[in-house]
Formats: sequence, structure tokens, C-alpha cells
Amino acid sequence: MNEVFIAEPLNDILKKLDKTELLFIDNIKDKLAISLDVGKPLRYNWLREKKFKDKRLYFIVNTHADKAILVAYGDKKEQQKIIDHLIANKERYFRIINEPF
Repeated sequence: MNEVFIAEPLNDILKKLDKTELLFIDNIKDKLAISLDVGKPLRYNWLREKKFKDKRLYFIVNTHADKAILVAYGDKKEQQKIIDHLIANKERYFRIINEPF
């Protein structure tokens, strides 16, 4: 089993989502717990997204440590901004995902 976590900024977003979106995110979290090969890689194999209607869930996977962290959720208009942010801050997210939980 893989360990799957939710980044703090995403927790705030989750509080505002409807039940269908929360169910989708829980489903992805469950799938990641079984296999880290979920979603579409974005430029790098460690950065992935999964679409739900007009929104996307972004997550980072570490196959060596068997961990994943859900980091962002947004619509298509925000996609490039989110991806650029995640790539620019990859070291911070790698540190988070590699810390013992």
C-alpha cells in the first residue's frame, strides 16, 4: 500500500467542494493507495493530473518511497499557473513527500 497525503492548501479548497467532487478526490486517493501509476503525467513522471468534468486534480508521486501527495485542484483556466507553480516549487514538495509521516 502506498501512503497518500493531502497538502494543506488543498485541504482549504476541499472544504468548499460539493459531494461529487469530494467523492472523485477520495476515489483518486484510494487508487493512488493501490498504484502510483494514476493520471496523466505532466512534463515529468512525478507530476500528474486527473480530470473531473472541467476541473483537474494535481498530485506528486514518489515511486521510490511509495508516497503521493495531492497538491492542487482547479479548472482548465488555472492549469498552466498551477503547473508552473508546482514545477517552480518542486523541491519544497519533494521535501514534504520525503519526510516521515
